[in-house]
Amino acid sequence: MDFSRLLAQRAEMGRPLTVALIGAGKFGTMFLAQARRTRGIHVAAVIDLSVDRACGSMALTGWPHQAYAAPDLETALTTGATYVTDDGPAIIESPQIDVVIESTGRPVAAIEHALACLKSGKHLINVTVEADVLAGPWLARQFNDTGLVYSLAYGDQPALIAEMVDWARTSGFTVTCAGKGMKYRPEYRYSTPERVWEYYGIPEDRAAESGLNPHVFNTFVDGTQSAVELACVANACDLAPQPEGLNFPACGVDDLPRLLRPRSVGGQLAHRGTVEVVSSIERDGRPVFKDLRWGMYVVIEAADEYVERCFADYGMKTDESGRYAALYRPYHLIGLEVGFSVASVGLMRCPTGAPTGFRADVVAMAKRDLAAGERLDGEGGYTVYGRLVPATESLAAGGLPIGLAHKVTLNQPIARDALITWSHVSVDERALDVRVRRQFEASFRPLLAP
Repeated sequence: MDFSRLLAQRAEMGRPLTVALIGAGKFGTMFLAQARRTRGIHVAAVIDLSVDRACGSMALTGWPHQAYAAPDLETALTTGATYVTDDGPAIIESPQIDVVIESTGRPVAAIEHALACLKSGKHLINVTVEADVLAGPWLARQFNDTGLVYSLAYGDQPALIAEMVDWARTSGFTVTCAGKGMKYRPEYRYSTPERVWEYYGIPEDRAAESGLNPHVFNTFVDGTQSAVELACVANACDLAPQPEGLNFPACGVDDLPRLLRPRSVGGQLAHRGTVEVVSSIERDGRPVFKDLRWGMYVVIEAADEYVERCFADYGMKTDESGRYAALYRPYHLIGLEVGFSVASVGLMRCPTGAPTGFRADVVAMAKRDLAAGERLDGEGGYTVYGRLVPATESLAAGGLPIGLAHKVTLNQPIARDALITWSHVSVDERALDVRVRRQFEASFRPLLAP
C-alpha cells in the first residue's frame, strides 16, 4: 500500500487530502494529535457544537494557535490552516472536502452526517459504531450505489479485526473466530453508572479528575459496547453470531486456538465463522495469564497436514491437534491510527472495513425488572443492556435496537433479562433514526427470509 509515500507525494504536489473532522471529543482529539504530523493530510475543518472545546482540543495536542485560526474554510484551504466551526452542513457541502470523519459518538447525529455526505458526494469514515449497528448495512449500500466510500475507522477495534480477517482469508485460511478482549464477568451485565468504576478498575476520584463519563464507560463494563463492536465485525466480515450471542470466556492469548474452536472438536464455539469476546479475568476475579484486554485476535484453521506442520515449524501456538492457530494484536490506539483510514479511503477508495450485509444486530435487554411507564435510558444506563443476536432473530422477534432504547416509555412491565421489542415502547416514527432504521429493516428483511 505504501500510504506514507503516496501521501508525501500529494503533499509535494500541493494536493493533500482535505479532511473535515466532526466531533472533537476523545477520538477526534487523538486523531488531531497525529494528523498535524502526517504529510499529505490537511485537516481543513474541525466541526463541533462547542468551538471553544474544539480549539481547546487542538491546543491540547500541540497545534499552534495560528494553525487553527482560519476565519473561514476558503482561507483554511489556501493557507493550510484549519477552520474551526459549529456549522457542519456548510463544511460537508463544500466541494473541496475529500473525506469526512464522523466522531460525535451520537447515533442520530452520525446518521444525519452520513446522509449529508451522500447528498454532497463525500466519503465517510464513521467512528460512531452505534450508528453503524443501527443502520450501517443500509448506509453502506447507499454509499456504494453512489460510488462513494463508507468506512469503519482504523484504530478502533472493529476495523482492526476486519483487517485481520481479511489477512487470513487473503492468505487462504478459514476464519474460525475473530474478536477482541475485554474485562468482563457475568454480574457486570447489570452494572450501573454508580458501580462502573469499581468494576472497571479506576478509583472514582481519578475518574472524576479525568472527566470520564460513567455512562459511556458503563457501556464497556456491561458488555453493550462489545456487542456493538462485534456486530460491526460480523456485518463487515461475513461472520455469524452464535445463537447465545457473546459468552465472554476467560482466555489468554495462548489458549485462543484451544477455546475458540467448535464444540464438536472440544472448544467453546457453537459453530465456525463466528465472533467472540474473551475476558481478561476469570469468573472468580483472578487475572487471566497473558490476557488480551486491549487487543484483537483471529483464530484460523489449517486445511491439511502440510499447513499444520508449517504452523509448528514457525512456532505458532496451536490447539493440541495442531489444526487451529491464532494471531493477535495486543493493543489498539483508537484515534491515533485513523489517518490510515483517511489514506485508504482518500487515495485508494477502499474502506478499512465496512458492512457487506445484515448478519448481526444488538437488541435491548432489561437490566432489571422494569415497570410499565418507565422511561428507558439507553446504553450505559440503569435500565437496559445490549445483546448481540443474529439478524434473523432480531427481525423475527421485533427486537428494539439498543440505539433506540433511550427516551422511550414502556407500555408494559418487562422482566430482567427479557428482550424489549418495538411493541413494548412508543416511538416517534417521525424521528430520523427511527425512519432510517425502519427503511433498513424493510430493505433487508426480504434478503434474510428463509
